Amino acid sequence: MKIGHSESLYIELKTILQQARDSAYRAINFAMVVAYWEIGKRIVEAEQGGKLRAKYGAGLLKELSKKLTVDFGKGFDESNLRYMRLFYSAFPIRDALRHELSWTHYRLLLRIENEAAQKYYLTEAIEQGWSSRALERQINTFSYERILSSKNKMQLKNAIDKEAKNTYTPFDLIKDPYVLEFLQLPGNTDHNERDIETAIINKLQQFMLELGKGFAFIGRQKRITADNDHFYIDLVFYNYILKCFVLIDLKLGKLTHQDIGQMDLYVRWYEENEKTLADNPTIGIILCNEKNETIVKYSVLKGSKQLFASKYKLYLPSEEELKRELEAELLQFKLENK
Repeated sequence: MKIGHSESLYIELKTILQQARDSAYRAINFAMVVAYWEIGKRIVEAEQGGKLRAKYGAGLLKELSKKLTVDFGKGFDESNLRYMRLFYSAFPIRDALRHELSWTHYRLLLRIENEAAQKYYLTEAIEQGWSSRALERQINTFSYERILSSKNKMQLKNAIDKEAKNTYTPFDLIKDPYVLEFLQLPGNTDHNERDIETAIINKLQQFMLELGKGFAFIGRQKRITADNDHFYIDLVFYNYILKCFVLIDLKLGKLTHQDIGQMDLYVRWYEENEKTLADNPTIGIILCNEKNETIVKYSVLKGSKQLFASKYKLYLPSEEELKRELEAELLQFKLENK
């Protein structure tokens, strides 16, 4: 069996197991949603039934929180118990609870005071299959209010649905720059590429979160052979949203034509030797700490759907540094558009 076929089979098996785990997770999640609804109902009924004196009732949640935390661990602080009470009050019919929505979904919806807006986000989260993060993003970007005020409501809604459904292209997923501050490598110290690669492997989870959605780690220093010459790709991932391999090469200093040519070789090799019919075209990302815009403009990177160059930063820039960067980018824009 070829290496490429073996890797493809592994990805298929991983997908099956992931889907099974996701299904089990959703079932457990909904059971907890119902339990939180029942807790909220009991608290409301006890308060409204006159079983609690006002003085005692004021400390009820605090006492319940302490006891439940001892027995069941985190998740039962006073704030969460207040949300459960509010949850029952806002959704008093148990049969109306939806298995598509997690407790995190409902907590986000409970923060919305406008009833019409809350109903919109609830309906869209169900119909569009929004994750809790997608729902939070839509709430925070006021998508309901933007649609109401837009002259082209359906056009805007379609754009919002596309974003929330994670129907991404490589251009949507690949960032520029990437901020690698979590590596805790000082920005004013000399590092070689292996130092950065090792730091990434040591904090792989944080790096994958910085990369974005859908990335699964395949390996580091992946050896490929072309015409009896050996080459080593720094990091290899598979993105199950884009359904393709993603190759990453780390570079110090300014981006060069040689860097681009080397990544082009990696991508072409993967297309021929690893990619299967089920995969989309392989993507190559050159992560460099100095991105040469002229090289980008006058090379195969321009307009490419497979090759990308992105800057990385080892620390978040200060306000003054951000200001200088913006001014430099504005000047570059003006020069290019004269």
